Amino acid sequence: MRGRLALLAAAVGVLVLTAFLVPLALLVRDVTADRATVRATADAQSLVPVVGTADPEIVRLTVEQLVAQSRRPVSVFLPDGTILGAAAPRTPAVELAARGQSLTAEFDDGREVVIAVQRRADGIGVIRTVVPAAELTHGVTRAWLLLAGLGIVLVLVGLAVADRLARSLVGAITDLSTVSHRLANAELDARVTPAGPAELREVAGALNHLAGRIQVLLREEREQVADLSHRLRTPLTALRLEAESLRDPADAARVTAAVDGLERAVTGLIRQARWRTPTAGAAVCDAAAIVGDRVAFWSVLAEDTGRAVTLDLAEGPLPVGVPADELEAAVDALLGNVFAHTPDETPFTVRLAPDGGHVLLTVADEGPGMPPGTVRRGASHGGSTGLGLDIAQRAAEASGGSLEVGTGPEGGARVLLRLGPPRSPND
Repeated sequence: MRGRLALLAAAVGVLVLTAFLVPLALLVRDVTADRATVRATADAQSLVPVVGTADPEIVRLTVEQLVAQSRRPVSVFLPDGTILGAAAPRTPAVELAARGQSLTAEFDDGREVVIAVQRRADGIGVIRTVVPAAELTHGVTRAWLLLAGLGIVLVLVGLAVADRLARSLVGAITDLSTVSHRLANAELDARVTPAGPAELREVAGALNHLAGRIQVLLREEREQVADLSHRLRTPLTALRLEAESLRDPADAARVTAAVDGLERAVTGLIRQARWRTPTAGAAVCDAAAIVGDRVAFWSVLAEDTGRAVTLDLAEGPLPVGVPADELEAAVDALLGNVFAHTPDETPFTVRLAPDGGHVLLTVADEGPGMPPGTVRRGASHGGSTGLGLDIAQRAAEASGGSLEVGTGPEGGARVLLRLGPPRSPND
């Protein structure tokens, strides 16, 4: 933008100076030629009294004296055909002057000035002088060079002024762009200092106001999520008391463990809602341990519903760049979909294995499969919230992986959750 503004200023300056300097240069040329012609005419007219009254010898001496002074050829044509002074042919201009008409004519070597002298008793005499082309343009080249130099200086000054203005504009716009990118990268404390023209200062103020509103809205949303999550603690406490009152110690332990897991998830949700900056870049957990633990948890429900569970778990540890609570939520979402969207006694398979630099989790069932468009936040075809697959997808993408939903070899649904390796905090 700065270069374009400078180019625009240069183009405008050149056009304006051209429109001003070209006519001025032509005027200088014409004025110089006219002044030379006026001087030559005045010299020739100074001979009129002598040519009109004196004898030829005096006229000759006077002409020679004038030629020596003006260094310009002067000729006097007498009525009897005598030519005094510089030898010159009788040009058409001289013939017109011999009829009584004085004039100035152009020719190849310059201008000729002819003056008719009608005071002689023997007829009309003619005084002719020539203004050479060098005299007509004397000093014009230097004047043109001065004008050209003045034009170049003015263009350079205009470029300097335009560059200074463009620098202030571009600097203000660059600051706006930098702050907007910082806001896009979740640096919500970024602010821009209003600078530049009034319009840019207004945009800067609007951007700062927008950043403030984003902070307020995000803070309110986090507090609402945290409050909502905190409200779950009361029913969890009641559920824990109910679990502890069960007579069967095994059932009590199992339900208490489930309540503990749910309470950890709620605690993690509260903590995540109150965090201002994500820390997924430095998060790490053992996918083998997490998947094995969650499959064991869901296996109890699978046994109750007559589902056969096949677990193919690679030997751990298999570190991935996902926090443990997020990976637990993702695995629970995938396994929960199997129970929610397939009939009882539908077998399913869970596989976890290294896949290059990633870890691949596969959950496949022999149910009716998933229709297109399932992986979309809030979209559900089974009456649920539609957030399960979205939770899994966000966990995978946070680690640099991906989520794929398709159809397995047996015709049921197959979900591939590819998890990326742990990343250093500087990544």
